[in-house]
Amino acid sequence: MTNRIRELRARHGLSQLELAQKVGVRRETIVFLEKGKYNPSLRLAHDIASLFGLSIEEVFFFEERQEPENIE
Repeated sequence: MTNRIRELRARHGLSQLELAQKVGVRRETIVFLEKGKYNPSLRLAHDIASLFGLSIEEVFFFEERQEPENIE
């Protein structure tokens, strides 16, 4: 899953700490989200998207994994 958190945070003039405080998580959670090392709960994704006035789909993007072709 990828996201636009870093871009949106910068656009709104928020530090990682400020965003974390607004959505009730630790700054490290925002760091991991921005690096793509953590997938948020539905509640956290909703809270972040709502803070920016966007839908979850406008902030978070699901990338499908390529399944290996079935060789018979």
